[in-house]
Amino acid sequence: MDKILIIEDERKIARFLELELTYEGYKVEIAYDGREGLNKADDESISMILLDVMLPELNGMEVLRRIRKKSEVPIIMLTAKDDVFDKVAGLDLGANDYMTKPFAIEELLARIRASIKRTPVKSEPSNVLRMGKLVMNSSMHTILYDDNKIELTKKEFDLLKYLIQNKNIVLTRERILSKIWDYDYFGGANTVDVHIRYLRKKIDEKFSIKLIQTIRGIGYVIRDE
Repeated sequence: MDKILIIEDERKIARFLELELTYEGYKVEIAYDGREGLNKADDESISMILLDVMLPELNGMEVLRRIRKKSEVPIIMLTAKDDVFDKVAGLDLGANDYMTKPFAIEELLARIRASIKRTPVKSEPSNVLRMGKLVMNSSMHTILYDDNKIELTKKEFDLLKYLIQNKNIVLTRERILSKIWDYDYFGGANTVDVHIRYLRKKIDEKFSIKLIQTIRGIGYVIRDE
């Protein structure tokens, strides 16, 4: 289901758009000023933004400029002024389309559908692994949980990466040991248990989640539910 962010300070208009879009099957987020809208625009699940030009805190043009520094999400500008200069300025800053109030909701819906359809599906870089709020970047050797950085040793990082790459597969201690520590390592399967405890302390306990599950007598698994 596509999610649309409405950045509009006129609450009646925002509510009207919310009802119409919800009826059409979209998920809807609303922000009533430019600064709130800019913050909500960071949500990567947003498929489209309806952006009013005249906004408190930050005006629509400034919001558009800042969004375009980091995102190509489709944006339709909404304005009460039928001003060619505003339209050109918005398009030059990266707006995908422009509509002047009052507008026919049917036309707006058609433009929304067209803009979303033209948006290419973003593929996740092969060096990035995601597990809910956890994001692992192999090339940068970084791991974040809900944007909080987690410091891991190389073995901890490799172990977690291996578990995520094999999510929903129960991995035996022996299999993990041979993959992460090589066959000639003499530390024993207990080494795996020790490093799992380290990971749980840094992730599960710190963020009050249950990421790594123990399968008694066999090994460990990370499940994507």
